[in-house]
Amino acid sequence: MGLSFVTEPVSVSTPATSANLGPGFDALGLALTLYDDLTARVTDGEFSVTVTGQGAGELPTGADHLVIRSMLATFDELGQRPPGLAVECVNRIPQARGLGSSSAAIVGGVQLARGLVRGGLELLDDAAALRIAGRLEGHPDNVAPCLLGGFTIAWTEETGSRAVRLSPADGVRSTVFVPAERGYTATARAALPAEVPHADAAFNTGRGALLVHALTRDPSLLFPATEDRLHQGYRAAGMPESAALVAALRAAGVAAVISGAGPTVLALSEVPADFAAGAQWRGEVLGVDDAGARVKGGMVEHAERGPVAAGRTS
Repeated sequence: MGLSFVTEPVSVSTPATSANLGPGFDALGLALTLYDDLTARVTDGEFSVTVTGQGAGELPTGADHLVIRSMLATFDELGQRPPGLAVECVNRIPQARGLGSSSAAIVGGVQLARGLVRGGLELLDDAAALRIAGRLEGHPDNVAPCLLGGFTIAWTEETGSRAVRLSPADGVRSTVFVPAERGYTATARAALPAEVPHADAAFNTGRGALLVHALTRDPSLLFPATEDRLHQGYRAAGMPESAALVAALRAAGVAAVISGAGPTVLALSEVPADFAAGAQWRGEVLGVDDAGARVKGGMVEHAERGPVAAGRTS
């Protein structure tokens, strides 16, 4: 028996995310209260995308758009594609700035596809959705918090991506400093060496473990917990303004890091009121998103998420 598609439009809000958070390279991520709003419906023929906001006039408007590519990959997992799709994207997450815009598109596509299939959220659970999203993105550090919300620890096994969702402690503050220029993950990854000193790996292991405790239990430890020796130093030459802002914030006692692959800078503790980042930076205070990418409309409404994700308890 084939799948049954809903006739009503389905919507999802996908949160921005910040990955790495300093020492948690390719593993730790945080969902933020800045959203892309996506709506999709099944049609009789073509695949079309309308984009407003970030990326309008630049992103594809057909089947090669990342949202539709992710939807089709999810439909393939479910066993049947619809004849056509019409997608509307209202994008607020800056493109190519280290705030998870591609992960938001991928997770949004996965969730829209699940919502457009009757019983899709049961046929394809969150663990399976994360595996699809991780495979499409290539690594799960951004797709995990986008899908699940909160603070996530993600990893990859032979069967695919896995994650645990944790709730940040009260007192965790996030401020993003977004520059006008873009950065690209491939360029940032190309700056990393094939090998690192054992002492640096040991340093980051300790700081990464401390960061989990600081984010969930004791934010007063966020400053030492966000120290890193694995990636930010190697990438500094490619984003000197971002590296300089991180250094200036940390000199002021702020737990600041490069957000994902940059060039956005993330501050995880309160920024002094008299701190001047410079005219080239747009600062915005954001909360932590607790819900992740929720499906709305059609025949379903996503259930509340507990601390269990992808088969593991926190």
